[in-house]
Amino acid sequence: MGWCGHLATHLSAHPAMASLLRAAATWGLFPWRGYCSRGTQGELSKGFVEALKAVVGSPHVSTAAADREQHGHDESMHRCQPPGAVVWPQNVEQVSRLAALCYSQGVPIIPFGTGTGLEGGVCAVQGGVCINLTHMDRILKLDPEDFCVVVEPGVTRKTLNTYLRDSGLWFPVDPGADASLCGMVATAASGTNAVRYGTMRDNVLNLEVVLPGGRLLHTAGAGRHFRKSAAGYNLTGLFVGSEGTLGLITAATLRLHPAPEATVAATCAFPSVQAAVDTTVHILQAALPLARIEFLDEVMMDACNRHSRLTCSVAPTLFLEFHGSERALAEQIERAEEISQHNGGSHFFWAKEAEERSRLWAARHNAWYAALALRPGCKGYSTDVCVPISRLPEILVQTKEDLKASGLTGAIVGHVGDGNFHCILLVDPEDAEELRRVKAFGEHLGRPGSALPWASPGP
Repeated sequence: MGWCGHLATHLSAHPAMASLLRAAATWGLFPWRGYCSRGTQGELSKGFVEALKAVVGSPHVSTAAADREQHGHDESMHRCQPPGAVVWPQNVEQVSRLAALCYSQGVPIIPFGTGTGLEGGVCAVQGGVCINLTHMDRILKLDPEDFCVVVEPGVTRKTLNTYLRDSGLWFPVDPGADASLCGMVATAASGTNAVRYGTMRDNVLNLEVVLPGGRLLHTAGAGRHFRKSAAGYNLTGLFVGSEGTLGLITAATLRLHPAPEATVAATCAFPSVQAAVDTTVHILQAALPLARIEFLDEVMMDACNRHSRLTCSVAPTLFLEFHGSERALAEQIERAEEISQHNGGSHFFWAKEAEERSRLWAARHNAWYAALALRPGCKGYSTDVCVPISRLPEILVQTKEDLKASGLTGAIVGHVGDGNFHCILLVDPEDAEELRRVKAFGEHLGRPGSALPWASPGP
């Protein structure tokens, strides 16, 4: 007996609910009938909510305003747009049933991890059902000899690295927030270690995905964790970065790396944005094996000093980190310092002890909150640009000039080792003119030919 038939047998006292479940079993025979009420957009009918409860149990379904609002926004400036219901499945079978039920009735599905995104990806713009996957939080399998691990979607990167602490392995992709690992897969997350270890695209070996109709897919084949395959399409790569639009990721097989023998971090201040970014390019051209190289402009450094109680110079600054053997690190540090001094770098601070390094990187990871504190009561808007390394100095300098000319409050921070940087703009969401300028700045940053409203008119 299929799952819907099994449930319907126990729900003979609820004919409307049993009818919904039988419809779901057809997986799209009547795909867009729609069980949303005609009143408020996204409001779900009582019968549909009861059908959700029949799949996961009443304690794991909520239509309470507080729960819906909590799941209707992330940490971005976008307004809360709550779903009609929030559901907490406990296993992949329940996720499959939920997907089939929603799909058969044309109800939107919004996957939810930790809610740490900055782009409004969890906003339920058309209502629907938010599927919160945090209760599926098991580390399913660790294979240290093959350098891989299988995790459920509720496992965060910090949880995984704590679990790996005594194995000699670690997972290096670090976007800053303690995001869920499958959420990082869905958003193709990058991070401070990308210059050496790559992004999520380079560190995902296989995915278990529930497709919209409820069917289960293993993108590289069930149980496989090969580093390379020429057989068939690269379905794993297709789902990395799909942002919940192709299916719900219910397990990820991730590539692990040996923990470094020794680690040294440093900060270095520069007289200008140009000098700091030139140093980045020169260090990369010298083939120094950096693990991290981060840029923070003087506005961001001022914010980090205040928020994280640092005493760094209020100047364009690079945060660097090297991984390797003790002997190799000594040579790398010496060479990096020479290149930095050649470009006017000063106020070097080398952090060799774990506590000192953690303090520096905690300040970098908290840069978003440090920036928000510059203008209390306002929201943050983060741009995200990646450019060729050869163009990085030119584009960052021009962006800094445009930001000053805009009159907007903002700071620049970036994973400059792979040409990626962010402008974090602080905006009053009730100020229509300021919102217009923020939008214009973002469009110009992505498309340099677009007009800036504060630019002086041409001849």
